[in-house]
Amino acid sequence: MYEKTFPNKRFKHTLDFLKKHVSTSETIFDLGVPNPFSKIMEENGYQVKNTKGEDLDKDQTALQTESYTVFTAFEIFEHLLNPYTVLENVKCDKLVISIPLRLWFSPAYRSKTDMWDRHYHEFEDWQLDWLLEKTGWKITAREKFTHPVKKIGFRPLLRYFTPRYYIVFAEKIK
Repeated sequence: MYEKTFPNKRFKHTLDFLKKHVSTSETIFDLGVPNPFSKIMEENGYQVKNTKGEDLDKDQTALQTESYTVFTAFEIFEHLLNPYTVLENVKCDKLVISIPLRLWFSPAYRSKTDMWDRHYHEFEDWQLDWLLEKTGWKITAREKFTHPVKKIGFRPLLRYFTPRYYIVFAEKIK
């Protein structure tokens, strides 16, 4: 996935946000197969478990059977057809989710070669907030941040000041 570029700024921002809200004594269940950011979390003292590549729209068994205290999903929800069902099956009381925001000047992402690398949802911040509210979560911290690219053009210029990512920390309403 990161053959040509590595999202250093996004990973640094995500790790800083995680460190603010999640202790290294917690066990993280990270949605998605092991990836470069899973490794970064482990290198920073977090105990991380990942899903195994199952189709999470159809099978949420891992969410129910694994033991974890924090649920994370970093740039995963936009790939799911049904993130509502995933959130309903999270069994811990804390979560951290980040999503790429819908950009008015860019179409929805769709890889032509990888079926898993497609965005079904292009979220706006209020849509993720509503999804979390409807599934019983209260957002206690949120941030938006940009992700400039080193290219020349109108869209790359817009990426310097248009927020591209949205990250939230939420707790289950009891």
